[in-house]
Amino acid sequence: MARTKEFDPDAALQAALELFWRRGYEATSMNDLVEHLGIGRASLYATFGSKHELYLKALDRYAELTDPRLLDELSQPGPVLPAVRALVRRFAAEAASEQRAAGCFVTNTAAELAPHDRDAARRVEASWDHLETLLHSALVRAAARGELSPGRDPRALARMLVVLLQGVRVVGKAASDPLRVHDAAEQALTLLD
Repeated sequence: MARTKEFDPDAALQAALELFWRRGYEATSMNDLVEHLGIGRASLYATFGSKHELYLKALDRYAELTDPRLLDELSQPGPVLPAVRALVRRFAAEAASEQRAAGCFVTNTAAELAPHDRDAARRVEASWDHLETLLHSALVRAAARGELSPGRDPRALARMLVVLLQGVRVVGKAASDPLRVHDAAEQALTLLD
């Protein structure tokens, strides 16, 4: 007779996400995961596979949690550019906040794993593509509403904003002066005028 799981896999995945997000992939051992999740090693492997597979599942979960918020923020009815500006300012505020040390799980993965891990790199690219698509769609709507100056390229602006937002998250992790990310965000937003 098969044994039933004595833990909630969803809660365990969330706990793994939080541990990986806080410590990174390399600094998190299987022993750390076993201890933090309160799950036996055999159960952990049987449910999630290897540490690498668990990390990728945690990264997928992160996207599931953050993507709907981005869509909601950028698809509200009415004027579009205020929503884009608010999103950029939110990223800058988060990057300069007391909790900035954790950074963004996707950005952390881009720096730590993407250069040598194809699976991680694909997920990072998918996340950035998704953000770019949402921003591009918003900026196309802004252009159609006359909110963007004629001649502005919504695709190029969306790409610039993705790069800025990821850079803000990286710089925010180490910057002692929060004005560095704030000023960069505000300067980038002048391109939307």
